[in-house]
Amino acid sequence: MTSSDVVHLYIKFEQLGIKLWVDGGWAVDALLGSQTRPHKDLDIAIQWKDVPMLRQVLEADGYEQNKEDSKWNFVLADHHRREIDVHAFVYDDRGNVVDGIKYPTESLTGTGTIDGHSVQCISAEYMVAFLAHWISKWPEKYVPDVSALCQKFGIPEPKELTDYTNKKGD
Repeated sequence: MTSSDVVHLYIKFEQLGIKLWVDGGWAVDALLGSQTRPHKDLDIAIQWKDVPMLRQVLEADGYEQNKEDSKWNFVLADHHRREIDVHAFVYDDRGNVVDGIKYPTESLTGTGTIDGHSVQCISAEYMVAFLAHWISKWPEKYVPDVSALCQKFGIPEPKELTDYTNKKGD
């Protein structure tokens, strides 16, 4: 999934009135303002009410579902092996996430840029917290991301990063 693919999809959904938040590796890159590594997929957070239209538009573009962890989390892929990992949630009438993928409501407040295009994304503080959980499993992937976000946004290093760094230095 290239940055131009991401921007194209983001703009397409924006024009259709579908609000989405970039999550995962592309959210890190958006927050940092530049691409730090290749990404095989685009993770997105989206309101459940918009999932039917998202599916319709992507299926018309040749995407098919190839994985489903739950009705709230599924992956669509096209014949070019571009993948979109969908994380759906439900807002209540006060704007709180009450069902689906339980994003903390405050996590849906980030903004960043991909190829100069402004995007909504998971906030830096929550990206650090989400990714820190995976440092022990995939340090080569997440240590640089967490470190860069902490440095840019003045976020204290999470215990998982400190533990990994101390263990590696021994």
